[in-house]
Amino acid sequence: MIIDSHCHLDYFSDTEVEEILARAEAAGVGRMVTIGTSMPQSEAVLRLVDRFPQVWGTIGVHPHQASQEPMPTVEELVALARHPRIIGIGESGLDYFYDKSPRDVQQEGFRRHCRAAREAGLPLAIHARDADTDIASILAEEREGGDFSFLLHCFSSSAWLADRAIEMGGYISFSGILTFPKSTELRDVAARLPEDRLLLETDSPYLAPVPLRGKRCEPAYTAHTAKVLADCRGVSLERIGEITTANFHRLFTKAA
Repeated sequence: MIIDSHCHLDYFSDTEVEEILARAEAAGVGRMVTIGTSMPQSEAVLRLVDRFPQVWGTIGVHPHQASQEPMPTVEELVALARHPRIIGIGESGLDYFYDKSPRDVQQEGFRRHCRAAREAGLPLAIHARDADTDIASILAEEREGGDFSFLLHCFSSSAWLADRAIEMGGYISFSGILTFPKSTELRDVAARLPEDRLLLETDSPYLAPVPLRGKRCEPAYTAHTAKVLADCRGVSLERIGEITTANFHRLFTKAA
């Protein structure tokens, strides 16, 4: 079994979700995590995880939305995360590429999510784009107040950030970007990371992998990224499924 550790099922209609889940199962993708990006959107996440037993969820505010609504308190995030099928906090983090929210607002939101992850005892799903130094610095600073687990999702950052994350006990998740022809450096990173820190995802409906680029992405496509990750590491697809599924359950202990 392969697990899609990060997707956005609330972007699809209810009818589409049923079809998407059937295609995922046929492709060997038996479980998936639909991700929180704002507090109003959390209702959609909760509805999905209550309706579909193969779907888990996270609760959080994406850096793009950090200034578009009142930032939730640590206590509010922790309270929502008590739902039995909410298995993580996020996604939160920093995005200095689009800069849709002021950087100081993004940083404050990121810190609150770090503290919520620590308080709730759940892993934090991190969005990191063009902000490697600040991501690493904030993680190190916040972890001084107590340990918490985390995942750099849809990894496309520097090898330096990957190494810092591994040193802090973090995990790395690869999306369809890994399959893109120009992603040579990313495949080099994927080839050398410790096998017990690797996860797979789609970030659907975005970033469909080769050979499906240009199509709307969905969880079934995790299988294509899994094949490329297996090739990078010189192991079988079945072995990558075993490794990433075991890693998923080690990180997301509430789903085990």
